[in-house]
Amino acid sequence: MNCFENYSLVILNIVLFLWSSRIETCHAREGNLWSLKSISAPANSVLDVEKEKGYGGTAGSSHQHAGRSTMSKFTGNKDMGVDDTMSTPQGGSSKSFNVLDFGAKGDGNTDDSQAFEATWAAACKVEASTMIVPSGSVFLLHYISFSGPDCAADIVFQLDGKIIAPTSPGAWKSGLLQWIEFTKLNGITIQGKGVIDGQGSVWWNNLPTYNPEDSEGIMSAKMPGTKPTVLRFYGSTRVIVTGITIQNSPQTHLKFDDCTTVQVSDFKAASPENSPNTDGIHLQNSQDVLIYSSDLACGDDCVSIQTGCSKVYIHNVNCGPGHGISIGGLGKGNSKACVSNVTVRDVAMLNTLTGVRIKTWQGGSGSVQGVTFSNIQVSGVKTPIMIDQFYCDGSKCQNESSAVAVSDINYINIKGTYTSNPVHLACSDGLPCTGISFSAIELKPVQEDSQPFCWNTYGELRSSTVPPINCLKMGKSSKTVVDC
Repeated sequence: MNCFENYSLVILNIVLFLWSSRIETCHAREGNLWSLKSISAPANSVLDVEKEKGYGGTAGSSHQHAGRSTMSKFTGNKDMGVDDTMSTPQGGSSKSFNVLDFGAKGDGNTDDSQAFEATWAAACKVEASTMIVPSGSVFLLHYISFSGPDCAADIVFQLDGKIIAPTSPGAWKSGLLQWIEFTKLNGITIQGKGVIDGQGSVWWNNLPTYNPEDSEGIMSAKMPGTKPTVLRFYGSTRVIVTGITIQNSPQTHLKFDDCTTVQVSDFKAASPENSPNTDGIHLQNSQDVLIYSSDLACGDDCVSIQTGCSKVYIHNVNCGPGHGISIGGLGKGNSKACVSNVTVRDVAMLNTLTGVRIKTWQGGSGSVQGVTFSNIQVSGVKTPIMIDQFYCDGSKCQNESSAVAVSDINYINIKGTYTSNPVHLACSDGLPCTGISFSAIELKPVQEDSQPFCWNTYGELRSSTVPPINCLKMGKSSKTVVDC
């Protein structure tokens, strides 16, 4: 073989080597691309499984954005997902508004009301925004209202810090009905592990009330006679309260007035037994209410259900100390009151004044109907089962012939111990209670036995009871019950 042929073979080998290297590089790139695709596939699979299980697509769910693009959020990236949120200079979402960024001090001494108002004004304009009250700080607030109806929907109030009320009489002027309120909102959630402290001991501890006619005008140790509710929702729909604690309320802890579609869970109300009129949760003119997995300790009703309420469902609640779970008092001042479709089940009562109670004033009108109390465990409760159509919280109440009608009330599986009377059913002379049923009732005295009391009460015993409720009149009352 001559030199020319040797040279040609060398050139040919070089060309073949370069060509084969190019093929391997292409295959390697294809392999990397396949690997990236294989990594992203399980995320979509998980999202599909969650949707099948009912997890996906739920508002507020931690899985809501599982399928969101994981592209870089640098501003120069043209491939950014359309729903990715840009970061603010403070490091939070553009939909998040931290009260510290709006001037709140969080030192427990400075009035942070204006900073909270400014934060709300910004959050109010953005749908599904979050107003953040961060942990590690204590915020002093005077009376404040977070108001709609011009606010965007689905605002979240993220409470992880602590909010405290002022204790000086001057901060309350001549008296306020509420301290913190949310009004006329469509979709409002208060959530977190934070605490709202009403510092109510200055109201309870027998301090003299403020008298505006006091000639000396001294207010240094006098609180107004009107005590505020700590947290009130008014005229709002789709309201959620979860995780937070309200403690030491001057009066009611949590109130819903004229609201629809309400949910309360993992909520704690905590005030002493001797704190007057400190209802845990108060419902009025509200429908579609769900209360569950909550601990309610107070000086009055753990849950108070007032006129205008329907479709109320309460379950898995611990109550005590307090006055139990009550419907009423209804019909005060000859007013008309209507309550219907209430279910209370799986509740534990400890050392309460009553267990499950319906109370109405003489002279009222309207009706309470369609109520079921079931699976109630009582321990050291003064009177576990009570209907009182002669309710009177004063020393003088006039006898009246008209009454709020009470009908279709079911007591099922109520067991435990009592300290005074097991069953007290005092119904109107003019309009007796009717359709009252009992089954699986087993109530034992802590000390001395006491027999059930009934007055003008008609119904049926669907099983034997302990003690026997022999005072119940079988059948229905001849009086016509007029529905609301």
